[in-house]
Amino acid sequence: MHRRSLLAVGAAALTSAPMLRPRPARADGEPVDVLLVLAVDVSRSVDDDEARLQREGYRAAVSDPQVVEAIRGGMIGAIGVAYVEWAGAEYQRLVLPWMRISGMAEAQAWSERLAEAPRASLSWTSISSGLDFSRTTLQQAPFDGTRRVIDVSGDGVNNSGGPVEPARDRLVAEGVTINGLPIVNDRPTFGRMPPIPLDDYYRDSVIGGPGAFVVVAEDFQSFGNAVKRKLIREVAGLPGPVVI
Repeated sequence: MHRRSLLAVGAAALTSAPMLRPRPARADGEPVDVLLVLAVDVSRSVDDDEARLQREGYRAAVSDPQVVEAIRGGMIGAIGVAYVEWAGAEYQRLVLPWMRISGMAEAQAWSERLAEAPRASLSWTSISSGLDFSRTTLQQAPFDGTRRVIDVSGDGVNNSGGPVEPARDRLVAEGVTINGLPIVNDRPTFGRMPPIPLDDYYRDSVIGGPGAFVVVAEDFQSFGNAVKRKLIREVAGLPGPVVI
């Protein structure tokens, strides 16, 4: 499959969607430029080697000097990051709780913590449940962010739990941006190819909100570079289409 990036503005919010309750004031609520939830697929379609490449991609990207430079270049010069893993409707986990990153030392500390975290793998793929869990994670953030972003990565379509679109629309109605990083694997998932191209599925059913976009990783080997490019855009809040 030829390399490409798909950029799309998110779907319109449903007027009937419930709104987030205001977060209570926190004495330790330091400001950040963006609250970023990294929501990562750990379903059984992701084997051990692919899971390692996926985690290494996030570790390398967050601690990359260009990403750290983008973080420091923000109005506040810091971001809040939480790392979530999800599989079927029965499994979502906060692997790394919220951490404020404002420089290389903190970025490297985050990367080391992810390397030490245990990993589980469960059946099925529930993007909708991953989004709902990420929504709760955002509600519980100890920092005050000027923007809120959920970064969803995965290698399959939703096949567990509720449909994706209502979960997406609830978040969009609350001002959250959902960006996607579909991993287009040449191997079929459990012997079956997705019903539609995965990049199209993410564009149409997963992403949403102000400036939402999709970056395609053509395989797990290229995942790290795709994460880096995506994080730079998310952290910097760059407007308009970007060809990667």
